[in-house]
Amino acid sequence: MLEHGGRLLRASRIYNIPAAQWLDLSTGISPFAWSVPDLPASAWQRLPEDDDGLVETACAYYGSTHMLPVAGSQAAIQALPDLRSRSRVGVISPGYNEHAHAWRRAGHVVETAPASVLLDDASRFDVIVLIHPNNPAGDRFTRDALLACHENLAARGGWLVVDEAFMDATPQDSLCGEAHREGLIVLRSTGKFFGLAGARAGFVAAHPAQLEALGERLGPWTLTGPTRVVVKQALADHAWQVRAREWLHKASERLAGVLARRGLVPTAGCAFFQWWCDERAGDVHAALARQGILTRLFEAPASLRFGLPPDDAGFAKLEQALHLLDMKEHAP
Repeated sequence: MLEHGGRLLRASRIYNIPAAQWLDLSTGISPFAWSVPDLPASAWQRLPEDDDGLVETACAYYGSTHMLPVAGSQAAIQALPDLRSRSRVGVISPGYNEHAHAWRRAGHVVETAPASVLLDDASRFDVIVLIHPNNPAGDRFTRDALLACHENLAARGGWLVVDEAFMDATPQDSLCGEAHREGLIVLRSTGKFFGLAGARAGFVAAHPAQLEALGERLGPWTLTGPTRVVVKQALADHAWQVRAREWLHKASERLAGVLARRGLVPTAGCAFFQWWCDERAGDVHAALARQGILTRLFEAPASLRFGLPPDDAGFAKLEQALHLLDMKEHAP
């Protein structure tokens, strides 16, 4: 399996620092998490039911006419390649590596390339996979560019897959409202924005026929009963969503400022993280880990992704660690 952020227990063992003492910035999960209420016993005792109003609530939140609940967008990423015969697939790079991995594993011909290459030469592909905003490189796209790419692909029976796992802070940029178009598939996650990564819940917006095929591939009970109860309530909590978006944007701007002041000027970022691309990334990752701060290290290109500290104490710990780093061998 591919490497991902969030391996805090492993880092704790490697650096001999108790897990509770770490500042974990290795994921893009919002630390401003939605508070999970007490759950009714029936959520645990009964099989999940798909007519509980979750889909309707999700359609209202995402602005889509049809949606399919899935066990995190990862479940859809793994299943979608099985719904096509052997295809030429272009996947954004750098980006979330599971996309290319899943299409290759299913026997497709995969080319990874920057978004500009994929969009400018869409006719070479049967499927294009983009991440918006991109993780970790922060790429953003105009609606016109995405819809033009979709039109090019759909005219030949192709697909445009858009992973919007980090879109909730900027919902006005989502393509969920356009996903009734055949061949446009949009993936959403509740883990990042709502801070509910452990629930393993996501949604797919697409044409009904494609959702039906995906649902048949995934089988029944993709979400547990407790997860359905929690996610339905979170998606309906509009007041909390407004506060969360405001918090995320302010925290991301603050993080960018902290990094820049210490010589790690972000290469890109979004409301959930900042990305620093530099050949010193591996050394800085290890130096911060020795101080109990976990970041997400990428090898190609050499870079670090910094998630958001949860509070003032977290920001202070990061700034102090970067200050000590500056005082040593990594001064800019």
